Amino acid sequence: MRTKFYSIIFLALGAFGLLSFVQDGDPLKQLILNFQKFTTENIQEKVYLHTDKPYYAIGDDIWFKAYVVDAQTLTPSPQSNFLYVDLINGRDSIKKTLKIPLVAGFGSGNFELKDSLREGNYRLRAYTTWMRNYGEEYYFDRTLKVGNAWTNQVITQTQYQFQKEGNNENVTATINYKNLDGFPYANKPVSYNIELDFRSIAKGNGVTDANGNLVIHFINDKPFLAKSGRITTTIKIGENTAVNKYIPIRSTSNGVNVQFFPEGGDLIKDIRSRVAFKAVGDDGLGKEISGYVTDNNGKKVAQFTSQHLGMGYFAFTPEANKNYQAVVQFNDGSEKTFKLPDAKAEGATLSVNPNLKDSVGIKVYANPAYEQKNLDKEFVVIAQNSGNILYTAKSKFKGLSFGTVLPKSRFPQGITQITLFGPNMLPIAERLIFIEPKDTLNIQIKPNQNKYTTRSKTKLDIDIKDPEGKPVLGSFSMAVIDENKVPMNEDKESTIFSNLLLTSDIKGYIENPNYYLHDITPKKLEDVDILMMTQGWRRFSWRNIYYKNFPVLVFKPEKTLNVSGRVTEKNKPVSNGSVTLFSSVGQQFIVQTKTDENGYFKIDSLYYNDSTKFVIQARTATGRKNVDIELNRLPPQIVTKNINAPDLDVNINESMQAYLKNSKTQYEAWLKNGIVNRSILLGEVRVTDTKPLVENSSNLNGAGFADRVLTAKDLQYATTMYQVLQGRVAGLQIINGIAYIRGQVAQIILDGMYVDPNFLFSINPQDVESVEILKSIGYTAIYGGRGGGGVIIINTKRGQANYNRNDYAPGIITYNPIGLYKTKDFYVPNYDDPKLNTEVPDLRTTIYWNPKIITDATGHAQVQFFNADGTGNYKIVLEGMDLNGHLGRKVIRYQVNAAQ
Repeated sequence: MRTKFYSIIFLALGAFGLLSFVQDGDPLKQLILNFQKFTTENIQEKVYLHTDKPYYAIGDDIWFKAYVVDAQTLTPSPQSNFLYVDLINGRDSIKKTLKIPLVAGFGSGNFELKDSLREGNYRLRAYTTWMRNYGEEYYFDRTLKVGNAWTNQVITQTQYQFQKEGNNENVTATINYKNLDGFPYANKPVSYNIELDFRSIAKGNGVTDANGNLVIHFINDKPFLAKSGRITTTIKIGENTAVNKYIPIRSTSNGVNVQFFPEGGDLIKDIRSRVAFKAVGDDGLGKEISGYVTDNNGKKVAQFTSQHLGMGYFAFTPEANKNYQAVVQFNDGSEKTFKLPDAKAEGATLSVNPNLKDSVGIKVYANPAYEQKNLDKEFVVIAQNSGNILYTAKSKFKGLSFGTVLPKSRFPQGITQITLFGPNMLPIAERLIFIEPKDTLNIQIKPNQNKYTTRSKTKLDIDIKDPEGKPVLGSFSMAVIDENKVPMNEDKESTIFSNLLLTSDIKGYIENPNYYLHDITPKKLEDVDILMMTQGWRRFSWRNIYYKNFPVLVFKPEKTLNVSGRVTEKNKPVSNGSVTLFSSVGQQFIVQTKTDENGYFKIDSLYYNDSTKFVIQARTATGRKNVDIELNRLPPQIVTKNINAPDLDVNINESMQAYLKNSKTQYEAWLKNGIVNRSILLGEVRVTDTKPLVENSSNLNGAGFADRVLTAKDLQYATTMYQVLQGRVAGLQIINGIAYIRGQVAQIILDGMYVDPNFLFSINPQDVESVEILKSIGYTAIYGGRGGGGVIIINTKRGQANYNRNDYAPGIITYNPIGLYKTKDFYVPNYDDPKLNTEVPDLRTTIYWNPKIITDATGHAQVQFFNADGTGNYKIVLEGMDLNGHLGRKVIRYQVNAAQ
């Protein structure tokens, strides 16, 4: 027998309106009150970065537009005014952090891929300070490939073979070495080091064969500790030239794990249920499988075949006193048996079909034992999307099932969480569904011609309307790429839809997320529904809502730039003391303030760029300087393992060889025409007698241009700067604590700040990153009279954001915060300018990038740019949103032919 739900639709009212329909004392009311408190206090944010393309070469820029939105409404977030964007290398080390100012939730920036970077897999990670309250799994995180054609002389292609012996995993890696033109490096000596989880497990030497191949064998005898890592090889290709290559190890085995997910959460005896499955290889990617399910008597009860990326489903009815297992058949013909989850003797479950014609079907089933125990008790079903309650229903069991069919139009786009609650208002079954994008922006891009020629001007008229056909005022970003040089798989793309509607709301890695969101078909809707059954919701837990286990809000939304802290004297607060902040490098300004009665101070509403360094000085009200300054600063954001590790490319340069050849041709043309010079770092190429690499230097000659450079390694055992300098440099002496170079007092420069000679020995060597000693006229001349006695430049460690130190002298500290990044302009040549040198080949891959396209009151915008020398298809991608949270993405192509 089936009963109808007592149901109320709250699409407009949400949790707040629901309270007026629920009686006092009803457990549902307390749950909704808790939910109301949670959503009010936890206005979560989502971040999406639109980048110009998915892979790059050294010398390129990574251009991006940031969209920071309210997770509930998808409207531009008013919560945060700054966004942090990290460039992270394959060893989970942050290479650069940008602090991007946001205006109405929008911002833009770029990373310069300097020649000091190595080729490899990199990550772009973006987050606001407020998002740190909820964990790194909520951040935007995308993997990008970066190749090297400027200095790269070696291309590698690696293939792995795996064999398991007991607990050991034996790996054979065959690495092929060749140049960019495809010629092998034959009979070349190679040394290698194998690392798993940054732990070296094997080293060795070898010689490539006639085809440039090197075969390496190694054993992972502790696969329970680590299965991924990298191979570092050094191949000697010339008498004085050795090249380092870094090759990822995604896994030391090729096993496949199969997981089973009963719909709603549990198998219940005597209830026919759908069971989704997911087959994932040790490399994190889906694997196609087939098989069948048997009971403990060997009777087949179901058959199955994966239908997309190792995922699929089957249905069967568990019986009492029986257990079930799945016999899985893999592509190589092997078989393996997996135990299915045990079926509960009694219980209720939830089944949802979001793909009925224009409808969503919801049904609750109970077996007889559970129904008899819960007669006359009320069960509740709640559907919520992004913190908005969409639907609530109450019903009592009057039979073994009840349900309803709802119009799909009542569900917003994206992921909806449907939960069945028991009489005690604790969740007993749950199901996620995905509604395809709707109410999207209608974007029209009209080129002014049907076909173009190389270096001709392209004009694009953009018209955008909302779902009701009204003109849109919104913010958009556009990338135009030469698709012949930058081919892309649309399934693998990260788009504004795949990120904000899908990957930002569910747990775990999603393979090819955009597959589900472009050119949508009934099969893709079925595939994404299976994905929903195998992934977990991650924004919150109803159980935590019920027990009021809310996140501890440690971080506040960042609205302004400020410097704050506390001044103490002998551990007692300094009241009415003076605090002076002045910049030593970068923008020049000075600000003063007073401490309060508890010694606290705050200098607010500052504006400074990312090269600014500060000196902070404090005094008591009577002018005493023997005080301590403690700054309030954000702890650095740690880097956890890459959640998108399956996206790592083992053969970086091989997979983008056409792109790199184009990059190399462009670089050689620039060299020929004097646009760049050869004084670049050699990156992966090792040469002898190079200067130590110095970063963050204030040396006016340039970092590392000195008569002698000491790095942190040289200072690691020193306790005073006397130990660091005495006897290290010819002509430098320490007399009575003062440094003399050739008999004259040396000028000490600390992080760009000129300090007294006796200040030298207030410095803790363990806080020093490098010391540069200038004594020859070629290096000191730039300092004028101050450099007459030589110069000692001391650069402190600033590897972490917001680094400060206070070990040197009482009442003064230096502070190096992350300042605001100013995006450089994207360069587009103007071929209408007769002064432009047209002899230089124009081999741009990103033809045009504009992160600041704003439509006017009529929904119109126009852009124009010049095409490059590449012929074929140019691809235009426009993404963005209006102020009401409507999303839009448009992809078109146009043809470019060779000029006559």
